Amino acid sequence: MRNADRTFLYRHRDLLELLHASGLRSAGEMPEPGTVARTSLEADLANANARAARLSARVQQLENHLSRHLGNQARHESGLGSPAGTEELQQTFIQLEQRNIELAQALEERQAELNAARAANRDLTRVLNQRG
Repeated sequence: MRNADRTFLYRHRDLLELLHASGLRSAGEMPEPGTVARTSLEADLANANARAARLSARVQQLENHLSRHLGNQARHESGLGSPAGTEELQQTFIQLEQRNIELAQALEERQAELNAARAANRDLTRVLNQRG
């Protein structure tokens, strides 16, 4: 005999009752027709609890999504949200920051060259003054 999935049996109560009756008959016990075994009720309860937990988690997820959506919509309609061109402004800001860094580095290089030229000029002036 092949194994059947439990959910299949619980969806088809008539098969489940036949299965329970067959199991009790083989064990020597025969319940009255229409009575349901305690294990079957416990399994039904466990399945119902699991489904309720899944549904509760899904409801929570949907409530969070709706809350975020309504919050964004309210912020946009009130004008408190960021303006439409914020991303473009941020890109421009980043480019300007990068340009500022490049210019600062160039200035440091020119400052170092100027300091080196001044030092060479002082040395040359000192040599000329010593000859004269």
